Amino acid sequence: MWILDSVYRGGVDLWVRDRAGGATTKVRYEYAPPFFLHLPDPHPHHGMIAALESECRAEECTFMTIFGELAGYKVFAGRPVAEAIEQQTQYEAQLFNVDVRIDQRFMAERGIVPCCTESGSRFLPDLSCDLRLMEIRIHDDPVLSSTCSDIDVIFEGTEHLHGKDRDVLASLFPLVAGCDPDVILMPDADTWMPKLQRQARTYGLDMPFSRSGRYRAMSARSYWSYGRMEHKESALIPDGRILIDTEQSFVYREGGLEGVLMAARLSGISPNLASRFTPGTLISSYEVYEAVRRGIAVPFRKSDVEAVRRFSELKEADRGGMMFQPLPGVYENVDEIDFTSLYPSIIVQSNLSPETIGHPERHGFLPAVLAPLLALRIATKQMKKQDSRYAGTDSILKWMLVTCFGYTGYKNAKFGRIEVHEGITGRSRDILMLTKDIAESMGFCVLHGIVDCLWVQGPPAGALKARVEQETGLPTEVEHFDWITFLPQNDGAGSYNRYYGRMSDGSVKVRGIAARRHDTPEYIRNMQRGMLSVMSGAATINGIGAVKDQVTAIYRHAVQDLPGAPAPDLAINRRISRLTYVHRCIEGAAVNAYRNEGVAVAPGMKISYVVRDARKYKVDPVWSTGSFDVPYYRDLLDKAWNEISYAFTSGSSGCGEAAESSAKQKTDDKDRCRHDDNACPLCR
Repeated sequence: MWILDSVYRGGVDLWVRDRAGGATTKVRYEYAPPFFLHLPDPHPHHGMIAALESECRAEECTFMTIFGELAGYKVFAGRPVAEAIEQQTQYEAQLFNVDVRIDQRFMAERGIVPCCTESGSRFLPDLSCDLRLMEIRIHDDPVLSSTCSDIDVIFEGTEHLHGKDRDVLASLFPLVAGCDPDVILMPDADTWMPKLQRQARTYGLDMPFSRSGRYRAMSARSYWSYGRMEHKESALIPDGRILIDTEQSFVYREGGLEGVLMAARLSGISPNLASRFTPGTLISSYEVYEAVRRGIAVPFRKSDVEAVRRFSELKEADRGGMMFQPLPGVYENVDEIDFTSLYPSIIVQSNLSPETIGHPERHGFLPAVLAPLLALRIATKQMKKQDSRYAGTDSILKWMLVTCFGYTGYKNAKFGRIEVHEGITGRSRDILMLTKDIAESMGFCVLHGIVDCLWVQGPPAGALKARVEQETGLPTEVEHFDWITFLPQNDGAGSYNRYYGRMSDGSVKVRGIAARRHDTPEYIRNMQRGMLSVMSGAATINGIGAVKDQVTAIYRHAVQDLPGAPAPDLAINRRISRLTYVHRCIEGAAVNAYRNEGVAVAPGMKISYVVRDARKYKVDPVWSTGSFDVPYYRDLLDKAWNEISYAFTSGSSGCGEAAESSAKQKTDDKDRCRHDDNACPLCR
């Protein structure tokens, strides 16, 4: 049974694909599960319990949590009754399995998942199913247009539809119904679907994206996540068919269709939802699925709050990752030793989970459920080196495991606790310090370090990798740079996260510079990419100097051609954090420009604009731009050039200089801890 989609409407509908014939059919299961109720002292609430027994068929029971068994009741009712219980008991009641997705819970209790055969393992990297794939490309602007007049449909060939919107839709809908694809890939699908539905109703057409004719609606919302505002568009999700917004789906952009299917398989939710969720929601869903599968009740509200601790204990707690500041410069023959999924590995290795705090003898829930996910990630990271088909799956696993650490400290996490979060970062700092000591004892010079990786200069790093893995028990990867440039900050000190370098295979790895940043105009990005492409041919620092004239020529041509550049190539893409601004700024002017064009904006949305006059804060949306502020973009061009030209002007840096810088930093850190005002090992 290969499940393509699942939905709950009074019962669970599973859309099952016949792998032999390729047909997809709906199988319905009647299912109305209870939630669980525990009252520390049930006697004051006997009246409420009697009412629940008579009205909601409440029954006495015991159930398991990660902390142990609880006595209570199973109540056959929904969330409104659970919330009423909370209010009546003044939040004394502990509730479980209230907000678990019912179709996910149904599958978890039966040990089945989407996108997986009954005999197959969820934790295998291969996704063996031949899905019929259609791609629909609407060339009209989804922000400005409410109708479709120009569409390409790709399915065993390309069909071009052009004309009046009614005629185009009258051709599109029968084409979709006749081909009957399992998966539809559509850029900006979540923006277009409500518009297509309205047009279909206006013209009396049947919209065939859903195999049942019914759609699930997701509301638009703005939310704060990992230090920035995000926005999710509303969506219409069809039954029985996978519809992926290829433009807005983070999971699809990172992992492709294979990544979406793997995310659905692991989390126990339909691919339609998996493609629209963040990695954090996916790892949370995975943990919920595993809990239900193992017979562990999922708390409705988090109740294991942070314990009261002495100030001295808080001061000693490690709350952040460890970093070493590099000495800016260009270095030759550098190795980067990187721990694979360090934080999840620490959770598994050190048995860190909410219920193991103070009870290390217990087998923790988080280590148990993350271990197979971690093993799969280690396998796909190796497999993608030989077969690029596994790159998407590996990327999704990486992001899910990255966010599992953040969720341990999230205030509303189902299975999180701040002490676990602190324990992970504390252990990671010890590991990085140990790795640094091992490297230096073996004659390596440590140039830089960020949380889970070190850059070192010295002999071949094979022996270092082996010893680090032996002493830490954690897997590592080693990448070799023929040369690497660590850029300076504005004050001249080394930047922690801005560097680029040539790898041993001739490719260039970049972090933090203009070519990597999302808000860089395409014109400037292309200039910097061109420079890096030329520099990738230089295998040594002396070779970098030899291509200086070629790289400089690219910059000069970019400056010379800037006044005549196409304005859309100078568009700046930003994610807005708010709608009102106290002070005048370019971003605020862009928000007003969108409003003036009649486009609704919300916090977390991405907007694209061209600066017409920076001094007067005048900007235009990308679709209505004409002229642009040449001096403003010249400044951006120069900043991107300075990041590259630093490699020619700084000269080569030696291991001794970096060692001297590292020693000075260690002395400074003894006088003043600079790691998020928490104690760090260097200060002890």
